[in-house]
Amino acid sequence: MDERIRKQLDFSLEIDKEKNVFRQTSLSGKGRKENDAEHAWHMAIMAYLFREYANEEVDIAKTMLMCLIHDIVEIDAGDTYAYDTEGLKTQKAREDAAKERIFSLLPDDQKQELTALFDEFEAGRSAESRFAHAMDNMQPLILNDSNDGHDWKEHDASAKAVYGRHAMTKLGSEKLYDIAEQIIKKHIERGNLTP
Repeated sequence: MDERIRKQLDFSLEIDKEKNVFRQTSLSGKGRKENDAEHAWHMAIMAYLFREYANEEVDIAKTMLMCLIHDIVEIDAGDTYAYDTEGLKTQKAREDAAKERIFSLLPDDQKQELTALFDEFEAGRSAESRFAHAMDNMQPLILNDSNDGHDWKEHDASAKAVYGRHAMTKLGSEKLYDIAEQIIKKHIERGNLTP
């Protein structure tokens, strides 16, 4: 076996560990907590389905790949809950170290390609990254909505924090932001989010 394919196989096996990183979001129907791989898969499909609502034209294959790789770093860094103010302080450093280790398993050209794509997602400056962020926000929102705000209630999330996170949604899709706003307002009225 040549070195290139061995590295690609090693990386492919390593990313299987993403299935063991559990998030704070429950599956629809109040199921168990979802894992990072399920979240990424769900986001990628949603990006394809909702591409017509992107504020700008996007390369959908690139956007879907961003969705699929954006949380691979959590294999080492762990999941940081969106509203965990303490965890967010160290998130970038933990994820940068993980990015270097995990993507270094690949051949150099693919390491550079996926690192650049990950960094583009994180920066949120391209049309694709803004739309991928909208998916990263909408996916847990619709699960929370399907579970009557259970995860928000469990963590005593505030409407202000949820609105703050969805500022990125608006940059990627004003149409989806409008939907998010309707869902957030409904959960404020139901007492699932503190005003």
